[in-house]
Amino acid sequence: MRESFKSGSSFGVASGIITTLGLVMGLSTGTHSIIAVIGGILSIAIADGLSESTAMHISRKSENKDVNYVRESTFSTLVSKFFITLTFGIPFFLMDLYTAMKVDVLWGLFLTALISYLVSPKQKWEKGRDIVEHLVIVAFVVVVTYYAGEWLHAKFS
Repeated sequence: MRESFKSGSSFGVASGIITTLGLVMGLSTGTHSIIAVIGGILSIAIADGLSESTAMHISRKSENKDVNYVRESTFSTLVSKFFITLTFGIPFFLMDLYTAMKVDVLWGLFLTALISYLVSPKQKWEKGRDIVEHLVIVAFVVVVTYYAGEWLHAKFS
């Protein structure tokens, strides 16, 4: 895979996982509304996908990368962020809110482990350390946003 696509795709996937899981946990526990969660996921897919691909574009231009590298990394960030984010919405069309939340957490952990393994240039045993490091970050986001949503629900309901 070309370096530009690998860079943009890995960024978009990782960002899509972490941002969307945070949103799902916070909105689910804060609102108890599937409509709010689906609306949030769609908003992140569009707005954050465009925002982060623009940021990728500016970042790569500041590094004086060639125009094709800049375009490819920008495009791959947008596409990967958009589609990965949307996958987190599927369970909410098929299941109740709390089951869909659990499925999303499992999906996010699986995707994080997979992308961490695929992009780690290290030996197998070092890849495990990278995977654990990234899973801990995802778990932290899930726990903090879950309890933030719980607190908001208790405070304002």
